[in-house]
Amino acid sequence: MPFTKGLTSSHEAAADKGEASISCSQSENGFINSFSLFTEKAVDELLQSPVQGTDEHLIEFSEAMRTVAKALRRAAEGKASAQVEATEWKRKYELERARNLQLERKEQSPGQNGDDARMGNSVNDSNAANKQFLNCCGVLQDGEPDSDSKMIRKASFKLAWCCKGEQSDQQKHDIVSFERGNITTTERSSKQISLKWESHPQTVLVLTKPNSSSVRILCAEMVRWLREQKKLDIYVEPRVRVDLLTESSYFNFVKTWKDDKEILFLHSKVDLVVTLGGDGTVLWAASMFKGPVPPVVPFSLGSLGFMTPFHSEHYRECLNSVLKGPISITLRHRLQCHVIRDAAKNEYETEEPILVLNEVTIDRGISSYLTNLECYCDNSFVTCVQGDGLILSTTSGSTAYSLAAGGSMVHPQVPGILFTPICPHSLSFRPLILPEHVTLRVQVPFNSRGHAWASFDGKDRKQLAAGDALVCSMAPWPVPTACQVDSTGDFLRSIHEGLHWNLRKTQSFDGPREGEIPFSQ
Repeated sequence: MPFTKGLTSSHEAAADKGEASISCSQSENGFINSFSLFTEKAVDELLQSPVQGTDEHLIEFSEAMRTVAKALRRAAEGKASAQVEATEWKRKYELERARNLQLERKEQSPGQNGDDARMGNSVNDSNAANKQFLNCCGVLQDGEPDSDSKMIRKASFKLAWCCKGEQSDQQKHDIVSFERGNITTTERSSKQISLKWESHPQTVLVLTKPNSSSVRILCAEMVRWLREQKKLDIYVEPRVRVDLLTESSYFNFVKTWKDDKEILFLHSKVDLVVTLGGDGTVLWAASMFKGPVPPVVPFSLGSLGFMTPFHSEHYRECLNSVLKGPISITLRHRLQCHVIRDAAKNEYETEEPILVLNEVTIDRGISSYLTNLECYCDNSFVTCVQGDGLILSTTSGSTAYSLAAGGSMVHPQVPGILFTPICPHSLSFRPLILPEHVTLRVQVPFNSRGHAWASFDGKDRKQLAAGDALVCSMAPWPVPTACQVDSTGDFLRSIHEGLHWNLRKTQSFDGPREGEIPFSQ
């Protein structure tokens, strides 16, 4: 064959000249140097030798060999350059390490500065290029090149945290350390928040889902057990007390409240809150407390349970563990919302603040026009929302309406505010997660074609006319909910069981393996 003959003759010619020796030398790290298969003279020979004959196969082979030779030459040159650069950086690293050790010795032994300076001079005078490297790397030295080189200490500083323009001297060493001019985040002492009772709980508030016979039966049984076995005072809602007294006069000991004014002081009387229902019951329990919230033990008796990890059939064991303590809790942050009307003279003339545990939604209501909302974050313009609306959600509400609108699922312990548009008329409008310390302002512009409507955890719907604004910030009173395992374990269990997150059939293991040919040739 002409191709075989040409290949053989090429190898024979190279062998006769002795310039195509194949080497398998070992590199410094012990691996075979694959780039030393051809010597430089052999590469030149391949590039400069004329093509003999007119056979097309031989011409193609020769061109391919020239291309391979060029690639090998470039690879060899690149490797050599990288080795030189690595050697130089290693030398610079050792020199800088010696300088740092010298500085540490100076700080530890102030009386030995003269000896350390002479030692530093002996190192620096060894090579003039070393001084140039130190200068370019930001190591400060005295201006006189002939004098003894002395290290200048870094400028010290401290950090302060500002909140709404007011500076605080609190340094928060539990989060950030900044000693000796270096900012580092300190290691947290615990990854999970734990609650330990300093005194035994005395009063329990039991809240139930309405219009459920199974919940009503469980409530009566639990109230009886808490009274007889735990000797606790029991508070329930007025309608629940009526149902209990209808069933039996035994429940005459159960307490309740008469009007909404008594609810404002409920947090000062109640040590623990027990909810029987779903996530909606937890939302209702949180809405009753306009300030601090007692620990909440939520039992699952609803359809979905992202915030209800406890099972009602084991309520005795669960409550025994909670009352004994310590227990793991999740601090679920809430949003504090203010509606500011255009007629108000200033932002202090607002309506009563509303606290939400899941989200506040601003939508177009029954209007057929796109909603038009101007959004600001700490007085900085964010964007103009044109679509069906906007969701401002807590991380606990990230698995609710925000998730359905395309927002991300976020761990409830992450402090942040989710900024999720509802069906925006823009393909590039993606959801945001903002830090917890910001204040968001959503305003209906004066040129808006229609009104907007705001709803808070799905209720308390309010109309926003042109010029009205909604101001949201993180509330200082979170909702502490008890965990069955811990915060992360309960969160992952809820998205697996409630949403069947990433549920798919497992790939078969009897297929082809890596390195095998999947189909026969």
